[in-house]
Amino acid sequence: MTTRVEIWTDINCPFCYLGKARFDQALAGFEHRAEVEVVHRSFELDPGLPADASGPVIAHIAAKYGISVEQAAANERGIAAQAAQLGLPYQTSGRDFGNSFDMHRLLHFAHEQGNQDRLVDALYAANFAEPAPIFADTERLVAVAVAAGLDETAVRAVLDDPNAYADAVRQDERAASQLGATGVPFFVFDDKYAVSGAQPTEVFTQALTTAWNDRPAPVVLAADEDTCGPDGCAI
Repeated sequence: MTTRVEIWTDINCPFCYLGKARFDQALAGFEHRAEVEVVHRSFELDPGLPADASGPVIAHIAAKYGISVEQAAANERGIAAQAAQLGLPYQTSGRDFGNSFDMHRLLHFAHEQGNQDRLVDALYAANFAEPAPIFADTERLVAVAVAAGLDETAVRAVLDDPNAYADAVRQDERAASQLGATGVPFFVFDDKYAVSGAQPTEVFTQALTTAWNDRPAPVVLAADEDTCGPDGCAI
């Protein structure tokens, strides 16, 4: 029996970038990591943005939180310092923001292809580690998805159909609301335990251990002496 971890995130979210890295560190050191299933869920930080909306992220942060551009830039440098501690590159200027709905649709497609985690990492890298804009740029989004191992024709087919995986994204967002998640990253372990935010690695280690140890033991409905064991079979 595996342990299932569902992670609600948005590619716009820098703390999701940090939180995934810390969770990945915990998972890499977890004794039963091969028996942990990770599923990435959709959460849009700003679902009301027009599909083609994009712009400089520092100015956007300043306007959204009512702070100065200088304060927003300082906040970005603080996040970059945290990223550096994890060995993650982080562009403190030149990044953009935008509507992430198409990215979430592609992540659902990638899940079907068994390639979701790789695409998440590729999208984070494209947004946080590289200066070129990623939002409202279909060609760059296609290039990132293809570099992550997805078929170009299939990727374009998903992006060309606005209904493809749209219901799956909305379902994830409804589930997040029902769970009481008002921000991301938000981690749920076996539908029992939740961790909110980009917590330290040891917090994720503890959550993995707790969920693993709390898995239900199988209930034996029938027993028979006609079984085989390490010492052979009953005769």
